[in-house]
Amino acid sequence: MIKPRHIAVIDIGKTNAKVALVDTEHFEETAVVTRANRVLEGPPWPHFDLEGHWAFILYALKAFHADHGIDAISTTTHGASAVLLDQNGDLGAPMLDYEHHGPDSLREEYDALRPAFSETGSPRLGMGLNLGAQLHWIFATQPDLKARTATILTYPQYWGYRLTGQIASDVSSLGCHTDLWDPYKRHYSSLPETLGIREKMAPPRPATDCLGTVLPAIAKATGLSASTPVFVGIHDSNASLLPHLMDSTPPFSVVSTGTWVIAMAVGGEQKDLDAAKDTLINVNAYGAPVPSARFMGGREYEIAMQGQKITPTNEDIRAVLDKGICLLPALQNDSGPFMSRTAKWVGGEPAIDSGVRAAALSLYLAMVTAHCLEMIGHRGTIIAEGPFTKNRLYLDMLATATGSEVHACKASTGTSIGAAMLAVDGNPDIPASTYHHPRQDLSAYARLWWDLVARQDDGP
Repeated sequence: MIKPRHIAVIDIGKTNAKVALVDTEHFEETAVVTRANRVLEGPPWPHFDLEGHWAFILYALKAFHADHGIDAISTTTHGASAVLLDQNGDLGAPMLDYEHHGPDSLREEYDALRPAFSETGSPRLGMGLNLGAQLHWIFATQPDLKARTATILTYPQYWGYRLTGQIASDVSSLGCHTDLWDPYKRHYSSLPETLGIREKMAPPRPATDCLGTVLPAIAKATGLSASTPVFVGIHDSNASLLPHLMDSTPPFSVVSTGTWVIAMAVGGEQKDLDAAKDTLINVNAYGAPVPSARFMGGREYEIAMQGQKITPTNEDIRAVLDKGICLLPALQNDSGPFMSRTAKWVGGEPAIDSGVRAAALSLYLAMVTAHCLEMIGHRGTIIAEGPFTKNRLYLDMLATATGSEVHACKASTGTSIGAAMLAVDGNPDIPASTYHHPRQDLSAYARLWWDLVARQDDGP
């Protein structure tokens, strides 16, 4: 197999959609275009702009191929999403935004149907964060839709289907708190049969398989060769994990940051996971279960800073440490390890446009991440991916709170690089990292934060 030099990656996150061109000589993004992943209002429910994304994807593929040449295509997307196709292979219904509260209206009914946490490793989550809950609600509220639905496929493979005409799902997306997958037996859980949709589920294939080659119409629209391979694709946090499964020796953990902060432990201490704290079993690219925990760290940053991006100075950090200014969880309290708690500032709430607020928020995010890692049995090195790797204070506090060395990957995002590696044989040459170690001057603050959280547990 000839190693492809330029791999185009369709990378759809919850906040932004992008297409990146990855150069496999150095595993770097050489070109990137992005668009907002906006949610359209109904009817019949809030949904993602799939057609807008499709036009954007074709534009990017054409431009990248003209400028650089594209040798292969891979896909990665956020989880908790599936696409319904009708008998003609067309969209059977808009793809529901998983943050819609509609599925909560049938919560009790769905809870009576869903398999136990011990079977699926899926915690019970609100809104549409359990894909099974989405499907139950959609079919219950649109009585004719189930009969009209011929195929249910996970989100990365929808784009593969648009490109190749081939149908598949991948196990990392099926294993993303869907309730639909048994990660221990490595096949569908009992839920698809219970919901009467087992025969509609697209067949799972390894993420590293070649799904097919681009359709003639796609080749004509983009200038791509008709022999351009498209790979099955992968769930985004597992795309971040993949390069390290290929390159690192356990035990280690990967922290994938963005709208969601996902902590994944490989070869760590075996622990009983607590479904009530948003711990779960993810499924990696090879189909193996991975203990994981998560919270909406990027969303909490947006809430706290109201869209402002401020880098704290040393004076800002010192003010936070000296005054004991702490943010306690949780700003986004419908998921994560501190669900149902109300955020609270201790030591005074800093101004929104201040570096002091940015510093306290960075420390808060690191402490919640450390708690996630402790719950899933982290051991060894921590490898950080994504936007938070630009936040030195976050990385230093994460090292301090866990007592671990933190490696911050220099690549601008782990998801596109990981997805590109689906198309390449052999171990990757991962870009160099920056290294962060525990800092003595942050230790007292970490102890203070934990003490305040424990008091929060005890109540007033």
